[in-house]
Amino acid sequence: MKVEERAQLINQYREGITLVEDALQGVSEAELDYQPTPERWTIRQIIHHLADSEITSGIRLRRLLAEESPDIISYDQDYFAIALRYNLRPIESALQLYKWVRTTTLEILEFMDVEQWNRKGNHSEIGEYSATLWLQLYAEHGINHARQIRANREAFERSKR
Repeated sequence: MKVEERAQLINQYREGITLVEDALQGVSEAELDYQPTPERWTIRQIIHHLADSEITSGIRLRRLLAEESPDIISYDQDYFAIALRYNLRPIESALQLYKWVRTTTLEILEFMDVEQWNRKGNHSEIGEYSATLWLQLYAEHGINHARQIRANREAFERSKR
């Protein structure tokens, strides 16, 4: 991967924090718990997912950098939502956790060298898994969920009409 492409992905990763925070500006309790369809998550669930996903992804990157060929295990995000009571918990600490884990991971990304970008492990679902692939997968994660939050809020507004 070219340096410019990597820098763009790191900027997208960084932008995820701001976009999620912006999407939540002025959100009401009713909006947090609005579920557009039975198979879609509420905003509350999305925020908890972001926090847990960020913890998991941050550990994955750290293991890639600090261990030789680590095994990276997948997890069932839908089961996490149920087992960890995403639908009941307040979002403030989860939002802060998302922000701070992502921020500390950004600090790591800024100092990685070429050798570190090419370090590999084995993902239980994907197979060969490098730090570069990690960045490609997570760069848009926050951006995509910020879009989902906005879409949920728009659907909530339409439902009131």
